[in-house]
Amino acid sequence: MDHGPAVKLGVDHAQKKKQRLGVWLFIVYTVVYAIFVAIALTNFELMAKPALGNQNLAIVFGFGLIVLAVIMGLIYNWVCTGYENKMNKEDKS
Repeated sequence: MDHGPAVKLGVDHAQKKKQRLGVWLFIVYTVVYAIFVAIALTNFELMAKPALGNQNLAIVFGFGLIVLAVIMGLIYNWVCTGYENKMNKEDKS
């Protein structure tokens, strides 16, 4: 029993905008992560100080990085879906 592809793949007119957005989000995340690493390398005593809810800065910053990645992923998906719906609708007509 053989079946065809699940979807018909075509030209994605939104590809360049999606790529640009992905690169910018990557740069933003890299800068925030670099700040985290720089603090850990240059002032590791600061990472041990309580920051939020009696947790040290390292824990708060680390979980913040995880939450930031999830939020940025959701933003990327939402914006790219809008790009695809707007720029690829001509192919559906």
